[in-house]
Amino acid sequence: MRRALCLLLLLVLTGCASGPSLENRGRVTAPPGDSHHLTIGSAGFTESDLLAQMYAQLLDSAGYRTSILTVSNRELYEPALESGQIDVVPEFAATFADWLNAKVHGADAPPVGSPDLAATMTALRALAAPRGLTVLPPGRAVDQNAFAVSADYARAHHLRTLSDLGASGLRVRLAAGDECVQRPYCAPGLRKVYGIDVTGVDPKGVGTTPAKRAVQQGRDQMVLTTTTDATLDQFGLVLLTDDRHLQNADYVVPVVNRARAGGAKVTKALGRLNDVLTTRDLADLNEQVDSWRRLPADVARSYLRDKGLLT
Repeated sequence: MRRALCLLLLLVLTGCASGPSLENRGRVTAPPGDSHHLTIGSAGFTESDLLAQMYAQLLDSAGYRTSILTVSNRELYEPALESGQIDVVPEFAATFADWLNAKVHGADAPPVGSPDLAATMTALRALAAPRGLTVLPPGRAVDQNAFAVSADYARAHHLRTLSDLGASGLRVRLAAGDECVQRPYCAPGLRKVYGIDVTGVDPKGVGTTPAKRAVQQGRDQMVLTTTTDATLDQFGLVLLTDDRHLQNADYVVPVVNRARAGGAKVTKALGRLNDVLTTRDLADLNEQVDSWRRLPADVARSYLRDKGLLT
């Protein structure tokens, strides 16, 4: 009930509040702020919940009072971030850059996210700043599309990278979402960049249990998943390295409302996570929540203590 009320309140607030006014868009007008109470946004899936918990606990340790609000729809939480109803949210660099770009320039605008992290961050910050948002430095963890095969298949054909698969000449049926047929970073990209003979797409979704099971049982040869998938071992699957960098630079980045959380103290507190959190760590933390049924708050706290970031 409480969550429903929060979401209703958020809808009302985002309907009547906005970021910088239209006449001020294109320049940053508010100085970096340092509100004592900060609301951390979560997009409602395991990884976002974990990152929101880690952000909140680090900020609590730095002397802030925090609360977490879950809003699973980016169309709602991004305007709330602009208006200051949400102060901090974990995002993914390339995905958020392309989302803002489409919001500003239309759905048909050429994408600005790319495999180049520096170029992606430059584009993202240029789009975010006029909306009153500051994108903090990215860490080491990246959650991007990835492709996995069975460990037995990889051993039999000496596969470690997607280039190896392309050079092998093997015919590959890919378990993925149906959009993979057209997405440049999926089947078309695998053919163009790696020369992989993708014979078809089995529409079982991205990283779903049926998709992984199809590869485990040999009905398909490869599955589209993500770099932080925590369940690959359970299906006897291994990732093939994206050695030619087909995928976009979806590094984890904190995005803050500049007027309320743009000060150096917040940047320093959240930056401590950048030094330690890796892609492998994030996959392990996801597994503790999804497979071991631990609470995200407890998993986050244990991790931060283990890394010496909390006492």
